Amino acid sequence: MDPHPVPAPLRPWLTVAGLLALATLLGWVLDAQVSLTSQAMIYVLAVVIAAYRLAWQASLACAVGAVIALNFFFVPPRWTFDVESREHFIALAVMLVVALVISRLASGLRRETEIARVNEQRARQLQTLAGELVTATQPTDVWQLGQVALGAAFAGPCQLVLAGGMGEPAPDGDLEPQVRDGLRSCMKERAVLGPGTGRWPGLEAWYLPLRDQDEVFGAACVRPALASDEAGREHAQALCALLAQALGRLRLGHAMQVAQSEADRQQLQSTFLAAISHDLRTPLAAIVAAASSLQTQRERLDAAAQARLLQSIVNEANYLSSMSDNTLQLLRLAQPGQALQLGWESLEEIVGAVLGRVRQHDPARRIRSRVPEGLPLVRADAVLLSQLLTNLLDNALKYSEGEVELSVVSRDGRVDVCVKDRGPGVPEAEREAVFLPYVRGDRAGRRGTGLGLAVCRAIAQAHGAQLLLRPRAGGGSSFCLQLPVEPQPATPEAA
Repeated sequence: MDPHPVPAPLRPWLTVAGLLALATLLGWVLDAQVSLTSQAMIYVLAVVIAAYRLAWQASLACAVGAVIALNFFFVPPRWTFDVESREHFIALAVMLVVALVISRLASGLRRETEIARVNEQRARQLQTLAGELVTATQPTDVWQLGQVALGAAFAGPCQLVLAGGMGEPAPDGDLEPQVRDGLRSCMKERAVLGPGTGRWPGLEAWYLPLRDQDEVFGAACVRPALASDEAGREHAQALCALLAQALGRLRLGHAMQVAQSEADRQQLQSTFLAAISHDLRTPLAAIVAAASSLQTQRERLDAAAQARLLQSIVNEANYLSSMSDNTLQLLRLAQPGQALQLGWESLEEIVGAVLGRVRQHDPARRIRSRVPEGLPLVRADAVLLSQLLTNLLDNALKYSEGEVELSVVSRDGRVDVCVKDRGPGVPEAEREAVFLPYVRGDRAGRRGTGLGLAVCRAIAQAHGAQLLLRPRAGGGSSFCLQLPVEPQPATPEAA
């Protein structure tokens, strides 16, 4: 490191002195070989270099100094400031004019070059920011990109805030009171404030709203702000316009998503109501017919006929109950933002409770279960998981004649709960379609609404799990629920 650094304000003047000294030395060396005109051109070259490299004050001083040095060292009588010849006086005057013109033109060229460079940098920054904003998915992403862009374009400090719910700057404890007032005013007036804008010219910063059409999404405070820096103010406005367009795009996308979700929900509800109104008729008609027969013809019916009618009423009522439960659960899970009541549950207990209920309708005892001990706990809604397993077992009993297997296996950070049957199976083309509402596949002669598997898939997805359908070797289907296992809670002994 230089122990005696030259102060920055003195460097241009030292450069001028060095150029003049070098030109004088070169002219003195060539004094015997060249004319006075050639010596003057050496000084003109020094003026051109100074004009291209230095500010206009230093380049102007170099032009005047070159004329004075030429007159003192080389114009007769030498070593004086006198001019003995009118021709030499005119030459000095012309050289001064030429030097000043060159200095002026070179300074203008340097200034235009600098402006072009700055404009090119700003255009590249706008292009880069526009590309980055395309990938932004949250307002915080836009805010971060905008803060970085303003910090790169201006010396700062610059602040960027987004509007709160009432159209005012969002709370930020780091904002100075004056800055907060300026941001609030520019958002309220929907206009740029600060030097050169005609609004609040006494401010030390520009306050620019993030405005897209008639909506204001926030505001920016940009410093330093000079009234003469019109190009800088326009660049700040362009940056804010890009940020506002990105925020407007996000808000519009969110509104469209909400509208689409609402439309889907309404369509789903309409479909459910139409399907239920159709599927309720048959079981209700059967219940009414059986009950009417018992009410009006009980004396003429033997015990077996009465038992058949009572069993028909029970079966139809159970069918209605199952259909209602499935429909209500599917509607509930279709609601946006629906939160599940998750807790640490034991699969052994859930499977045991489900088997106890389902086996009441399985007099042939066709279900065979394999549930090992020591299974990890799962984070789940026990009621929903019970309904999922009940639906799978009911379907297996309904659509197959042989044995139904229920197995639970813990592997690779998950628990697989599989229900396997030996029924006709599901064709490959229909294996995904059977999970859609009101799709029952090729199961002629079997009554059902087609909601059971749709509810099962929705429950699985709500738990972050997968419900897969695979064919079995030798015929039949295997429905496998793959539940993720989270880190287990601490037991009282471990605590």
